[in-house]
Parts: sequence; structure tokens; C-alpha cells
Amino acid sequence: MNVVKFLGTAGARFVVMKQLRASGGIWLTLDGTHVLIDPGPGALIRCLTSKPKLDPQDLEGIILTHRHLDHSNDINIMIEAMTNGGFKKKGVVFAPKDALQGDPVILKYVREQVDHIEILKEKGKYQVGNISFGTPIRLKHGVETYGINFRGKTSSISLITDTDYFTGLASYFTGDVLIVNVVMSQDNNTIEHLCLQEAEQIIKANKPRLAILTHFGMGMVKAKPWEIAEHLTKKLGINVIAARDGMQVDIDQYTK
Repeated sequence: MNVVKFLGTAGARFVVMKQLRASGGIWLTLDGTHVLIDPGPGALIRCLTSKPKLDPQDLEGIILTHRHLDHSNDINIMIEAMTNGGFKKKGVVFAPKDALQGDPVILKYVREQVDHIEILKEKGKYQVGNISFGTPIRLKHGVETYGINFRGKTSSISLITDTDYFTGLASYFTGDVLIVNVVMSQDNNTIEHLCLQEAEQIIKANKPRLAILTHFGMGMVKAKPWEIAEHLTKKLGINVIAARDGMQVDIDQYTK
């Protein structure tokens, strides 16, 4: 089964620090390969308390879209969990260069526990197990940040992580399933995140088989994202859902 499981749907510091929504990231299973994307605060706990339980030792890779705390906080403990405390060297970690240099979020000693580390870059192409993925363009955020296009044998999933909107953004992420981080319910020119109106523009342009809204800031949480998703579905004629903590989506239903 090919599935996306949301270990958390919190975005922005206040929702994360108050844990109004969990912040464990996204677990993707595609063609028998398991990867974890953006293990924020509580990722390990969310894996172990998941129903059914997710075993970190099943992971073949961990991906950081960028170094911000709500995306990277549990990266080190998840590496240890993936490698059985470092006793079973395995797996690949993918991260932007600035997550590894200067003030690194990935500690040097845990880097020795994985098979290797790959640096994400613009127009990069990567492979982990049976999953191929690409980072077509560097996004507009406060640190080095990349959205991702995943490809399986029959499935394509695009993830637009944290970014300011820019012309042409939608054209880089055209998967059958489109996951969009929507932090703000209204635009704020001082914050480099997508707002609801911008997410709507992207979904309307790309017409994915399924669009999933996630990574909600306080404004989105208060606006009831499940009602927003229902409204967008009716307005656009496109299947739009709002992610919930622990929600699992069978992506085989949305393949061409």
C-alpha cells in the first residue's frame, strides 16, 4: 500500500510550542520504501504511539526540506531510532547544506550512524530505495529550503513546504497528490509563508487529483481548515482535504 501519514499538522511557532497540533512531520510509504519528511518536535513519540505503530527501523531515509525547528527538531533522535541507536548503520539523510554547516541541526556524531548524507540542491535528483525524488527549485524562505516531487512506479506526490509565493511556483509541483503547507489564513507580506488564497491559486492552476492542506498556523487553526477544504472542493471542483494529526491517505486512489 502506498500511503502518506501525517505525524503532525502544526505550522509556525505558536501552534508548535503550544502543541495545538502535533508537529511530527510526514511518513511516506511508496513502493515498499519508507521515508520520514521533516521530523519536527515529537516525531519519535508520534511514530511510537501511531495506530498502527510505526517502527523507525523500517525507515530507509529521512528528508529535511529546511533547518527550521518545526521541521528538524527530532532529526537526531530519529536517526538514532532508524539505526537502532547507531548499532545498525543504515539509511540516507537528505538535507540542505546549511543544515549541516555553520550552526548545524544535524549533530556530527549521529552522521556516522547512517550510510551517507546527501546535500539537497536546486534541480537535484535523488533516490532512496524504490523512491525517486527531485528538488526542482529553491523556495523563498528565510533559510535554504526545497519543495519535493516524489515519484513511484505509479504514483506522484508533490510537497510545497514553507515558502513565500512567487510567479511560476505552481509549475514546479505537478504531482497527482499535492501537499501544501498553508500557515496563514490571510496574506502577510512580512512572513515568507503561503496564505490560503495563494494555496488556492496553486491548486486551481495544477488541478491535482487530490490536494492536501497542512502545516497550519494559528489563523488557519482558528479558521477550521476542514471547513475551508470543503469550501475549496465545491468552489474548484477538485478534491481538497485538510490534514489531521494521525491521518493516513491511501494515495493509490489518486494515481493516473
